[in-house]
Amino acid sequence: MQKLKFKSLTINQANTITTIFMLIFVLVFAYLLIKENYQDYERALYKQEHVVSQKGDTQKQLKGLLIKNTLAIATLSFILFAIMLGLYKIFYASIQNDIHAFLHFFKNAAHTDELLHSDTIYFKEFKEMVVYANDMVETIKKQKASLREINTILEKKVQKKTLYLEQVNAKLLEEKKFSEEILLAQKEFLRYTVHETSTPLSVILTSIELYEMKNKKDRQLAKIEAAAKNIFNIYDDLSYLVKKDQVPYPKMSIELVSYLNTRIEFFRDVANLSKVNFSYNSDLDKVYIYFNETKLQRIVDNTITNAIKYTLAEETVFVYLKQRGADVTFSVSSRSNIIKNPEKIFDAYYRENENVKGFGLGLQLVKNICQEDNVSIEIDSSDKLTTFTYKFKMMGL
Repeated sequence: MQKLKFKSLTINQANTITTIFMLIFVLVFAYLLIKENYQDYERALYKQEHVVSQKGDTQKQLKGLLIKNTLAIATLSFILFAIMLGLYKIFYASIQNDIHAFLHFFKNAAHTDELLHSDTIYFKEFKEMVVYANDMVETIKKQKASLREINTILEKKVQKKTLYLEQVNAKLLEEKKFSEEILLAQKEFLRYTVHETSTPLSVILTSIELYEMKNKKDRQLAKIEAAAKNIFNIYDDLSYLVKKDQVPYPKMSIELVSYLNTRIEFFRDVANLSKVNFSYNSDLDKVYIYFNETKLQRIVDNTITNAIKYTLAEETVFVYLKQRGADVTFSVSSRSNIIKNPEKIFDAYYRENENVKGFGLGLQLVKNICQEDNVSIEIDSSDKLTTFTYKFKMMGL
């Protein structure tokens, strides 16, 4: 069953309603008494109608008595109403005093720690509430003190931590500046080294070629030539890394069949020194791609030198060039140890065979170039063959 809902009343509204109710009650009470008195008057008058000699005097006496009783009842009723109203006002004033004391207390409790004195409260029930209210204030006071203490401790910790972080930040800025200086010096050193290495390497390789034109092929000189070509490949990698963000690398038409043959011939002495042979097969007489020659050389040279390093002795490095639809694939295969982590082989400084010398930067450079120019890479490694395959877009298709 749904409960009746009443609008909330103020104390003054309740006081007015109660006063009106008391007044109505007294008026009804007086009305009933007067009505009863009037009925008694009529009955007495009826009885005296048979006595003729005394009829006029009796009627006058009864009317006087009726008026007198009516006035007495009305007077007593209003006296009663005044007494009840006075007692109610005293009671109401006492309650209102207690309520105002509590309202004032709760209004200031959020801002002050002032307690409520029970001497100012009249009713026992309200005095009991004073105890709970004061306990609440004391509890809040202790909690505020505790919070202030915690806040003070936190502020000290924050200040200490801020000072520490400022010191760390200052140190990091110094280290950053020092690192930037080191990187700048390293870059300048590499630029200088690359620039100064080019001429001696060219002189060494040219001198070897001139010597071989006049004299027989010498094994020791072949070793020197192979080592020089390895240095030349490293030089080319360093040169590209130093210049790649400063020098544009425009694309051009490159005939891939003859280009690969030229790079294989360049590294043939290096392969012979490592007791490795080359086998170059192409399904095409000529095929053109639109690519930058420096970037293409980094892909081809690093793949070939990587194959020479890891191919088992007396084995053959197979180089294939095939057409697949609108693509041409360049692949290098050889028998070597299985690559255990193909997804890491292109990471910088990663080497699966620690006995093989190198920094592991060549294949990372290859990966970056392939990503920049949309060349897909595939690696397939088994106990029979390890194959690196690169897919280029054919020019004109």
